[in-house]
Amino acid sequence: MATLQKKRQVERTQTLLVVDDRSENLEAMQALLEDGDWQLRCVSSGEAALQCLLNEEVGLVLLDVQMPHMDGFEVARLMRGNPRTRFIPIIFISAIAQTEDAVLQGYATGAVDFMLKPFDPKVLRHKIHSLLDHERNRSELQQLTQQLDSARAFNASVLDNAAEGIMVVGEDGLVRFANPAMAQMLRCSVAELQGSALLSHLRSPEVDCEWHSSKFYRNWQQGKTYRVHEASLRTGDGDSIPVALSCSPLPKLQRAMVVLALDMSVVRSLHTQLESLAVTDPLTGLLNRRGFHKALEAALSRSGRSGQRLALLYLDLDGFKRINDSLGHGVGDQLLRRVGEQLKSSLRPYDTLARVGGDEFTAVIDGLGHTEDAARVAEKLIEQVSVRHSLNGVDFTIGASVGIACFPECGQSVESLLRAADMAMYEAKRAGRQQYRFFLPEMNGRARSRLMLEESLRTAIDQDDFVLVYQPQVYLDSGRLRGFEALLRWQHRVAGTVAPSVFIPLLEETRLINRLGDWIFRQGARQFCGMGRPPADELVLSINVSPVQFSMPQLVEDLGRVLDDYQLNPAQLEVEVTESALMQSLENTQEQLRQLRLLGVKIAIDDFGTGYSSLAYLRHFELDTLKIDRLFIANMLDSPRDAAVVSTIIDLGRNLGLEVIAEGVETAAQREWLVEHQCPIMQGFLVAPGLAADDAQAFPAQLDWNALPRSARPNDS
Repeated sequence: MATLQKKRQVERTQTLLVVDDRSENLEAMQALLEDGDWQLRCVSSGEAALQCLLNEEVGLVLLDVQMPHMDGFEVARLMRGNPRTRFIPIIFISAIAQTEDAVLQGYATGAVDFMLKPFDPKVLRHKIHSLLDHERNRSELQQLTQQLDSARAFNASVLDNAAEGIMVVGEDGLVRFANPAMAQMLRCSVAELQGSALLSHLRSPEVDCEWHSSKFYRNWQQGKTYRVHEASLRTGDGDSIPVALSCSPLPKLQRAMVVLALDMSVVRSLHTQLESLAVTDPLTGLLNRRGFHKALEAALSRSGRSGQRLALLYLDLDGFKRINDSLGHGVGDQLLRRVGEQLKSSLRPYDTLARVGGDEFTAVIDGLGHTEDAARVAEKLIEQVSVRHSLNGVDFTIGASVGIACFPECGQSVESLLRAADMAMYEAKRAGRQQYRFFLPEMNGRARSRLMLEESLRTAIDQDDFVLVYQPQVYLDSGRLRGFEALLRWQHRVAGTVAPSVFIPLLEETRLINRLGDWIFRQGARQFCGMGRPPADELVLSINVSPVQFSMPQLVEDLGRVLDDYQLNPAQLEVEVTESALMQSLENTQEQLRQLRLLGVKIAIDDFGTGYSSLAYLRHFELDTLKIDRLFIANMLDSPRDAAVVSTIIDLGRNLGLEVIAEGVETAAQREWLVEHQCPIMQGFLVAPGLAADDAQAFPAQLDWNALPRSARPNDS
């Protein structure tokens, strides 16, 4: 069995290269293709693909279209411009619906096929086999052609017009014949070449032996062709020229060999350009992540030898996503180029600057005297970026957050320094953005705690540790029950109750909320319908939808299935969305709200007053309810400003025909103030905390306000 496996490995003479920026796609392709009679290579970027093509012999490329930094069309164009990769077959594979122009563009860049996902694996494997066979035949034909070209040695008309340098060298190692191209390459005359020793023109590889001991002679004697791909010849004026040499025996009666020399200057130049592309960000011209890693490794090596310190700065733009989404990716690219120029002008010529992500830049400040020097550089970078920009006739301002990690205190490797600077940058963002932070050891502790909490969240989801509680919403004028807001709670099996303010932001940040979303909808609908409260068709169930969920295109479809499965009246379901979720993309928000309106559910703005609070979206968006944030309610009796905000929201909702709900009401005084200012609805601990489904079922349909306590705090429950 082991012998058979070894034989199959030997027979895998052709390499199949798969290029896709998504790890899940690469894993799927590897599972599909790894058992074929080829050597499978998988890379995740166009830059990595070009590097692989430079280092290995590849028979076929399966190329994704949409990739960051360098898309599939650009990779194909560079391949077709390189003699080494010009004829390698390319199959474009894309998961997006392509227009005819996009498909034609793929063929124009040199693709032999264009497949859209999902595709039939059998068809793909058949095409791979056919194209690899075709490439193998083409390669064999190319080798045969080269051999036939060598046989044209004595055809004078061909020799005189050949672009390659051609010499006929006798068994004594002396040049019998040279064509004009060879003389031109060596910057001498044909007459000067005739009678000269072949080895005298060779600079590398160095030959320190007699002619009869050289590989040229030994291969000729054995009737073999001898090739030197990395060679250089010495010109008549003492310079060197890179060449590829091919030395083939002529018929025995000639007692000579023909030497072909191919000028590789252009190829070497292209090779250098491709290597540069592999470490350069094509948008800004700065180093990319790979190039930065190499530069930082070199800087760390220098600092380690000299004992000098250096600082790594990790900069992330504040507000870039908003600009990119609202003004388009074209403007976003212009902004990134401008920021790159601004950052470069703020650094010394020998400092290292790179763009390592979408809107993330890194800089290495070498020869650092004091940590304060790094702080001054960070302040300068923030100041340079945080100015008013004008692009496409639109004025806007962005900011920057910078994390600083110093060598050797914060780490002694590329990975540890980058991780430290990245954590410090996020600390600067949490502190309010547009500032810098140095890495501190306790940041590692916070990062580990966050990682442990994230893993606990995943375990809690797998083990169904989450529950829903229901907080009543009551009409202030009559005490009549309006409905319930479903609230997510987590009872950790070891740590006990975890505050929603701790785990809900992490659920949204890690997008784990998507795994809980459908469960929340269904659990809420099932328990709400199971309460069997009269009048059941009037009570409202409010469910919070996170910004991540609200942006998902299948939200309306998922809610529709829940309504159908539990026979719930759409008017009884209220979707609560935060202001920030609505403002992520105005066009998408309007369409999502329109679809929700067609479904028949209510739409509420949660925590109103803490976000954008724009009258424009109240006018353009189709809404039903405004929920006043609990912070305003908590402070309105002591703060005239907060009281004015609450009063304004109540009047605004009444004038726009919207229901207004005051959240977080904890005292009778707050309730009386809200009644006085004609707020329709309230919820909070004064009425009840979040109740289990059974307790919610027993909650009275109408409250007796006189029976309630004067106040109730969250810790009372």
